[in-house]
Amino acid sequence: MKAILMDFPEKIETPRLYLRPCQPGDGLDLYEAIVHSKPELKQWLPFAHQDFSLETSEQNVLKSFADFILKEDIRLHIYRKEDDQFIGSTGLHRIDWDIPKFEIGYWIDTRYSKLGYITEAVERLTKFAFYHYGAKRVEIRCDPNNIASKRIPERLGYTLEGILRNDCLSADGKEVRDTSIYAKTTT
Repeated sequence: MKAILMDFPEKIETPRLYLRPCQPGDGLDLYEAIVHSKPELKQWLPFAHQDFSLETSEQNVLKSFADFILKEDIRLHIYRKEDDQFIGSTGLHRIDWDIPKFEIGYWIDTRYSKLGYITEAVERLTKFAFYHYGAKRVEIRCDPNNIASKRIPERLGYTLEGILRNDCLSADGKEVRDTSIYAKTTT
């Protein structure tokens, strides 16, 4: 089956959260979360270094929505069930449908960090990738110095397969950094 024809539920639920594809109109939620979290996000994520306005935020959402429709990238927004508050983003990225293989990425609005939300969301998304899409491999890649980020795959039983030395640039583009690769596979 062609990827564009593959179904995706309206939302994926956990005990406290729901994850849903980003949709037109989500730009304000995204913008507000990034504004509140920019100092923390800038250390690890290149997008936090860009000029970010409400307009560019909505453009970003529309581009991600188009990628979702094509199933080229599946960006999901994370909301708390109790109040429908947007708290961050995750998704299935670097998709190879032939295997199938996915990479999970994530970030959180720092007002909601250290409450276990990302671990809960990534745990559910990992299971979803294996059971809904028949994944053979799910990866999480992160900077080895990003302690909070690398704790997620460690808590969830991912295996550290290796560290790619001098693999990428830092979020600000000023220095060469390493990348830790964690994975879960079907065998």
